[in-house]
Amino acid sequence: MSLVNDLLESPADLSAASKYTAINGMIYLAIGTLLIVWPGATQTLFMDRVFVGDEGGLMRAIGMAVAVIGWLYLFGGRSGARQVVAASVYDRLTLVPVVLVPLAVAGVFPHLFLAFAILDAALAIGAWVLFGRMTRGVIAASRRGESSGE
Repeated sequence: MSLVNDLLESPADLSAASKYTAINGMIYLAIGTLLIVWPGATQTLFMDRVFVGDEGGLMRAIGMAVAVIGWLYLFGGRSGARQVVAASVYDRLTLVPVVLVPLAVAGVFPHLFLAFAILDAALAIGAWVLFGRMTRGVIAASRRGESSGE
């Protein structure tokens, strides 16, 4: 199979948690692309201060990082792997707030970083809820002796 075919391949029956993770990936891809194309969105949409020096370039780099995360969530969700969902919940509820909230409090793009920390945590909680339902379904199916068809 070619690389593109492998990227487009998807299991026939994705769990709700995997579909949700893929949709989260699309959201992050869109936000990242917005920041790459229009770094001034931080001032227009979030009322953050005017850039000083090379901060516009830094915002584009942040946009690229968010877009790459979105890409990985999109294809991780499309893979159907439960570990991708679990890992995305863990990092979004721990690492993201631990880094972004103190930066925002220190005045570094405060509105953008707080908004992203809140959005990320909210999406993580949604994934956690769906992951819990998926996990309970797999456990119940294994107790009944059925195959685990998430």
